[in-house]
Amino acid sequence: MSTSATTLWFDTALLETGWADRVRLALEGGVIARIECGVAPGPADERGAVAVPGLPNVHSHAFQRAMAGLAERAGPQADSFWSWRQVMYGFLERLGPEDVETIAALAYIEMLECGFTQVAEFHYLHHAPDGAPYANAGELCARIVAGAETAGIGLTLLPVLYAHGNFGGAPPQPAQRRFLNDPARFARILDSAQAAAQALDHATVGLALHSLRAVTPAELDAALALRGQGPIHIHVAEQRREVEECIAWSGQRPLEWLLEHAPIDERWCLIHATHATEAELRAAAGRGCVIGLCPLTEANLGDGAFHGRVYLGAGGRIGIGTDSNVLIDAAEELRTLEYSQRLATEERNVLGGAPGSSTGRTLFEAALRGGGRALGGEPVRLAAGADADIVSLEAEHPALAGRRGDELLDAWIFAARAPVVSAVWRRGRRVVTHGAHIARAAVASRYRTLMRKYLR
Repeated sequence: MSTSATTLWFDTALLETGWADRVRLALEGGVIARIECGVAPGPADERGAVAVPGLPNVHSHAFQRAMAGLAERAGPQADSFWSWRQVMYGFLERLGPEDVETIAALAYIEMLECGFTQVAEFHYLHHAPDGAPYANAGELCARIVAGAETAGIGLTLLPVLYAHGNFGGAPPQPAQRRFLNDPARFARILDSAQAAAQALDHATVGLALHSLRAVTPAELDAALALRGQGPIHIHVAEQRREVEECIAWSGQRPLEWLLEHAPIDERWCLIHATHATEAELRAAAGRGCVIGLCPLTEANLGDGAFHGRVYLGAGGRIGIGTDSNVLIDAAEELRTLEYSQRLATEERNVLGGAPGSSTGRTLFEAALRGGGRALGGEPVRLAAGADADIVSLEAEHPALAGRRGDELLDAWIFAARAPVVSAVWRRGRRVVTHGAHIARAAVASRYRTLMRKYLR
C-alpha cells in the first residue's frame, strides 16, 4: 500500500458512533476530513479489514526499554520495586545522549507496531553520568524528541522535577544524580524541551513531578507555577512502603495528601495509585483526573493490583501506559489489567461494565477516553475532524477469524498472539505496514550495536 493515499477503505471500523461496515475515511492535513459508510471501495482507496483508533500510551520511561530482562535474577533477600530500582540506577552509568535517542526510537517503533499512536514520556533522565548538566539543559529532552520524530509517534513530553531522595526533602542517593534539579534549573529544562518539541507535528509539552518522595510541597508549587496549562503527571502510591513513609512524614497517605494540598483536576494524571483506599479513589474520580495504569510493569515489579472496580464504578477515568517498557504490547496491557482484577476478586469480566457488554471494548474505549485527556488532548476516536490515528487489524489472523464487532476487540485483547496489527497511520502518515515499522530495520541495527557494546 502507498503511504501517500488520502482515502482508506475498511470492511469494518470502530467509529465514534459504533461499529460500521464498508467504511471510507478521507484524510486531509493529518485529520479525518470525511467518513462514508456502506460504500464500495474505489480504485484510489487503500484497503484494509478492521480499523480502530490508535491508543494513547500515558506513561513511558523510554530508556528503561534497554534494561528489559536484566533485573530478573533473585537477590539474597525478597526482591521488590526497591531492589529493581538499584539495578536501574546501575544501568544508567554509561548511557550517553545518542544512546538515549536510539533506545527511545526503538521503544516508540515497538509502540506503534502494537497499536499505540501517542505516548506521554515521563522524562527524568536529564544530566550526564557524573550528574553534570549538559551545555543544553534539555539535551536529553531533545534526544527524546528526535527518537519520536524518527518513529513518527505523537509525543507528549513531560520533563520531570526530581529533587530529593525521600519525603520531606531527604538527601538524594549518589545514584540519582542524573535526575536532580532545583526549580530554577528545571525551568531551563522546560524551556529547552518546549523549543525542541517545535520540530514535531502537534507535540505537547507538560510537566511531571516524579513523586511526593522527590519534591517538597514548596517545590511542587514552584513547578506548577512554571506552566499554567498542559498536562501534569505524578507517580503516587505505587508501593506499600511509599505509603508508610508518606504517613510517617505527613500523617497522610500519598493520594490523600495530594487531594488536600494540590490542585488536582482534569489536567492531572496520577500514575499507579495501586495502594490507594476506596475513599481516595472515589474522591479522585470526583476531581476528574486520570489514573494511569501500567499493568505489565506493575505485575513485573510486584506492585499489587489496582482497585479497578471501585474506581471505574465511581466514574473514574483511566489511561494505559507501558512504564518500564519491559514488554511493549498494547493488547497485553489491557488483558493484564482485567486479569489482575480477576485474580484479586476470583470473578470474571470484572471491568466489563453493564451485563452483556464486551470487556475488551469497555477497556479499549476507557483507555481512549482517559488516555487522550491525560496527554493533553481530546478523547481519541475515528470521527470527522479527529486526528487520523488509525490502527488496522489483520483479518486473516486465526484469532480474529469469523469475529464481528466487539468480538474483534475481545479476540485481539484476550485471545491473540502478535502480530495482529497490520498497519498504523499517525496523523494520516502510514508508519507501520505488514506489521513492521518503516524504520525498524535501521533503528534495530543501531540498537543492537549499542547493546552489544553496553553489555559486553
